[in-house]
Amino acid sequence: MQYKAWFEEHQHKHQNIVAKLVHRSVDEVIGYFDYENMRIHESDFCPLYAQNVKCHQIESLNCYFCACPHFVFDDGGLERVGGKIRYSGCAIESKEGREYIYGNAIHQDCTHCTLPHSKAYVAKWGR
Repeated sequence: MQYKAWFEEHQHKHQNIVAKLVHRSVDEVIGYFDYENMRIHESDFCPLYAQNVKCHQIESLNCYFCACPHFVFDDGGLERVGGKIRYSGCAIESKEGREYIYGNAIHQDCTHCTLPHSKAYVAKWGR
């Protein structure tokens, strides 16, 4: 699946969840997106839920910004770097981000970045 297709599908799932929580407070909506709750109540939101695996190894993982607002991508490529094509990157160049190189493709690896997955970050930048 290409990035754009995944992003659009994910965005649709996210909007449906938020729509059904419209009667709740902001704090309740943010809390609803906690990994443990989402794994139980929104099992189709992420394929990792079925495996009981977190994408980021942090105790209080919040999935509200699963699609990080700082993740940039272009299925056609962002830029050429030597003989390779960069397909994704980090807009804020997070010090925890890494590059994943496969053949002639360069992708952003956000596995070690936890920035958008805390309740405080979501409260500040969400909605």
